[in-house]
Amino acid sequence: MIKDEISKLRKEVENCKKCPLYKTRNKVVFGNGSLNAKIFLVGEGPGFDEDRTGVAFVGRSGKLLDKILEACGFTREKHVFIGNIVKCRPPQNRIPTIDEQSSCLPFLEKQVELLNPDIIVTLGATAYKGLFDSNAKITRERGNWKIRNNRLVMPTYHPSALLRNPALKKDSWEDFKKVILKYRELVDPEHFCKYI
Repeated sequence: MIKDEISKLRKEVENCKKCPLYKTRNKVVFGNGSLNAKIFLVGEGPGFDEDRTGVAFVGRSGKLLDKILEACGFTREKHVFIGNIVKCRPPQNRIPTIDEQSSCLPFLEKQVELLNPDIIVTLGATAYKGLFDSNAKITRERGNWKIRNNRLVMPTYHPSALLRNPALKKDSWEDFKKVILKYRELVDPEHFCKYI
């Protein structure tokens, strides 16, 4: 049932023309990961590599995200689903406009509703602002649990920010440790992470 619903939603997203981004995209990046995921990661939008492959987080940021997930004991195949605020790449990787985000947000909300994760992790300022407050500062909000539509949300830095400023990695790891502990509390008390 969920597979059919997700497939139907994917077709709808792939045919979407609600904002101008459809004109310049190569591939829609619907999102990927486990349909049984209890953690939903939300990024900003596809970049060059994602637009080329149709897969979320496959460039340098994706490789770093995979390392973070591995350190947490999580995998894309079993524990997480990864989506974005917008499903099409903004030209030159610019931040998606408020209108573009508003056009695409119902798709993300439907994904969350269908997959029913226990935990959402917003990666970066755009993802957090898109779900909460357009004036929010990620430096102030990160690391603190939030609630959106009765779901726990952990805001943290986008992997690309960690690549630009490695000093942020320590704070990001602290955020992900909270995610691990919450996952153990809500989903699997036996979840193994060699670091905590």
